[in-house]
Amino acid sequence: MMLGDLDIAVASDNWPNCDTLIRDRVMLALKECKTDSKGRPFELSIVLTDNDHIQELNRDYREKDKPTNVLSFPALESPAPGEIELEPGPLHLGDIVLAFGVVQAEAKDQEIAFDDHLSHLIIHGVLHLIGYDHMDDEEAEEMESLEIRLLAQLGIANPYDSEAQS
Repeated sequence: MMLGDLDIAVASDNWPNCDTLIRDRVMLALKECKTDSKGRPFELSIVLTDNDHIQELNRDYREKDKPTNVLSFPALESPAPGEIELEPGPLHLGDIVLAFGVVQAEAKDQEIAFDDHLSHLIIHGVLHLIGYDHMDDEEAEEMESLEIRLLAQLGIANPYDSEAQS
């Protein structure tokens, strides 16, 4: 699985330079997932924004009028890229939007490194773009176990283990 283009848009000055971390986490998630793109490169966009902007998006698209850590906007209607008729050129997976204030506050509250929490959220967002979800217990277990396995490869503790966060 190849990453053709990763567009990182910084819409808030609060964000540190984390382009390399983002690229590495996106590559890890795409490489480890069993998604058939028929040899075509993938492309996706990541927007690093603030709480106000993500709250507006959360309100407009999810009817939740509060900021959140990450939003994913899949470009594909199908649960997996291998199940759709592909046109030539890179396959656009969609967009991931992250809010600095929420990510920073959650990392502090959970007493984990900012980069570790950001890594988790990037992987989580990429998994949503390629068809994973957590709407029911079975889906959540599958998605969370994949996140845990990918984060373990980076030496990052299980984010769903409440004892690890206390």
